[in-house]
Amino acid sequence: MTRCRGCHSFALSTVLDLGRVPAQDFFPAAADPVVPEESSHPLAMTLCVSCGLAQLAEDDTVTDEPRGVEPQALQLQAVDAVNRVAAAELLRGSTVREFGSPHGGSWLPLLAERGFDQADVADVVLDSFGLMHEPDQRAAFARRAAATAEDGLLLIQYHSLATIVGKSQWNALRHGHYAYYSMTALLGLLDQAGMSAVDAWEFDLYGGTVLVAAKHGYVAPPDSVRGILAGELAITDPASVGRLQRAADNHRRALRDWLEQQAAQGRRVFAYGAASRAVALFALAGVTTKLVAAVADASSAKQGRRMPGTDVPIIAPSELVAAEPDCVLLTLPDLLEEVAVAYPQLTGRWISDDRFMTDEPAMQSLDREESHL
Repeated sequence: MTRCRGCHSFALSTVLDLGRVPAQDFFPAAADPVVPEESSHPLAMTLCVSCGLAQLAEDDTVTDEPRGVEPQALQLQAVDAVNRVAAAELLRGSTVREFGSPHGGSWLPLLAERGFDQADVADVVLDSFGLMHEPDQRAAFARRAAATAEDGLLLIQYHSLATIVGKSQWNALRHGHYAYYSMTALLGLLDQAGMSAVDAWEFDLYGGTVLVAAKHGYVAPPDSVRGILAGELAITDPASVGRLQRAADNHRRALRDWLEQQAAQGRRVFAYGAASRAVALFALAGVTTKLVAAVADASSAKQGRRMPGTDVPIIAPSELVAAEPDCVLLTLPDLLEEVAVAYPQLTGRWISDDRFMTDEPAMQSLDREESHL
């Protein structure tokens, strides 16, 4: 991309470049040989200096993602979000439309319980992590605005760029995810679509998630929106977002060093969560079955496949438990509470991947991680 996906400016600055990695939504069969072509897809993030939208630089992959299992944490957060919007007396009308996410999950049952029926142009329009999958952001916001009734409400939930940068979540960058929003960028996109934010709520999901309520016309930003804006003053600065490059390099080295130490000590490491965000990490860290024996995942569609660019197979959680590993690397930290309850046999063996996410040099990260074991 040479133009911004949102405002169409040419003022784009590269803030994170991971080079060439595997496609993050294609999981080959476990029996298929690993070929160099698997790791040939460029993956980089640019930031628009004009509007502040962080975005996927280019994507030459073809979507082919096995359907994942919606985490319990995401389901609980959806209930909380709908309750908060209702408490603010914004859930008005009788019709609803949802622009879904390819990762699954839906808020429609929650609205149906409140008497809402589906319609093409609706009183309440939902988008929970769906917008980021649209290559043309300006057109995507326009479609959602057109689907919102004149006095209707548009609800947009997104993973905050401030969280991604502040918590070194560089691996939020992935193929098929074309936009990474700050409140500044989101307000600009809404304005282009003739809408304004009328309220906003923050959640702990993914380390920091924001839900924005918007309506047609111009409305001065309320306190809830201004508060979020105040907390992300530097998030549209390429130098600030560029911290993700150092975080990616340190994360890769810290994980590789730790895995090599475990192997040297004869400790058997498995992983849990064949997530898209783990694909680039495994590839950049050079993970093989010598370091991670297998990755367990609850999605039956992924079982029997392998992590792209590696020989690491994807297995069922029951196989993980039966293997009695010494350590289990949890690639999705938000799942910790859920998996701890589901698999009590693995108590004391979970190592959350976010312990390796840091701006600090790799060895400092490793030293801190060892103190947790």
